[in-house]
Amino acid sequence: MFNLLLSIALVILSLAALLCFVRALLGPTNHDRIVALDTVGILLIGFVGILMILQDTRAYTEILLVVGILAFVGSAAMAKFLERGNLFDDD
Repeated sequence: MFNLLLSIALVILSLAALLCFVRALLGPTNHDRIVALDTVGILLIGFVGILMILQDTRAYTEILLVVGILAFVGSAAMAKFLERGNLFDDD
């Protein structure tokens, strides 16, 4: 029963990621695209976490950490770029 619930959660996460990809492609503003891509990163972390539970392994822990760090750094960099117009300070 628990595996069935986890499989349903994987399907729901997949549909949510698909909807976020659509928002990233068709979003009216760049801010919408950034939020959609950040949400895809979070959904990917959840997807891999559920796969780890289903497979009863810890092999993907490093992947979760790397995806989380990349999602955060990418969102922060894009927010800074949209706010200032450049990524690097010219001091």
